[in-house]
Amino acid sequence: MKHQKIAFLFPGQGSQYVGMGQDFVKTFPTARLTFEEADDALGYNLSKIIKEGPETLLTETRNSQTGIYVASVAMLRTLQTLMPQLQPGVCAGLSLGEYTALHATGRIPFADCLKLIQYRSQYMNEACEAIKGTMAVVLGLDADVVEKLVQEVDLPRDLWVANFNCPGQVVLSGTLKGIEAGSAAAKAKGAKRVLPLQVHGAFHSGLMHFAEERLTGHVVEAPLSDSQIELIMNVPGCAVKDLQQIKTNLIKQVTHPVRWEQGVRHMASTGVDLFVEIGCGKTLSGFNKRIGVSGPTFSIETVEDIELLERSV
Repeated sequence: MKHQKIAFLFPGQGSQYVGMGQDFVKTFPTARLTFEEADDALGYNLSKIIKEGPETLLTETRNSQTGIYVASVAMLRTLQTLMPQLQPGVCAGLSLGEYTALHATGRIPFADCLKLIQYRSQYMNEACEAIKGTMAVVLGLDADVVEKLVQEVDLPRDLWVANFNCPGQVVLSGTLKGIEAGSAAAKAKGAKRVLPLQVHGAFHSGLMHFAEERLTGHVVEAPLSDSQIELIMNVPGCAVKDLQQIKTNLIKQVTHPVRWEQGVRHMASTGVDLFVEIGCGKTLSGFNKRIGVSGPTFSIETVEDIELLERSV
């Protein structure tokens, strides 16, 4: 391989769609067996929901989080089977995708990670139902400006910064009251646009405290093991090796902001010269363009994408 260091990236909630990963399932036994393994571990037919929908059912937090993870791992396993020489030096994932990255580094078995995600999605779903919340993306303002305006709005129980995605794109999270106030403040500061997100609730905010508390015990008991592959975590936006710290960050991630841009910059600074996004959509590839990484980014979402990658590296 001509690349010095390879990063595998995994998408988060919101990237799901009915039929995701199905061309892999039809073409490769590895992918089909991954979906079957997931159904056995969960005790219900997630594969059917992913394949047939309806979209409203798949979009429910408990199905979208587990579904994205299973589809991403099916694609990952297929890629590893077809291109065993493509070994990552580092893995990272956006929000939910951090769990896929954790598995991809070899730190946790597939089924154990799936059960963790099942708990995470269930508790987050319940937190969404308990307190009505939402999110909005602010376009065209620097991150420090958005952080400052959240302080100035001074609604500490209603408004938080949730994601630092890339330059000029920061996500707010909170109650309907908080997002309304934050959106108005962002426009007053000169934001190009403030777009509401079609999400079930206020992820990565204080409104998820209930979910964080309930998830803690499951994460503490999770069977993690050491790995030579680096793991870049959303909290704190850099590589984390210590297993106890990894668990702490997984817990904190439920209520703390996702420092994605910082994580990508960290990877670039340590010599990553090829990024491979594995899973639904091309969101992370788009972020990489905005961040300005020097190495190429390939998105693996279809069987044809693997063929393109094989010809290119």
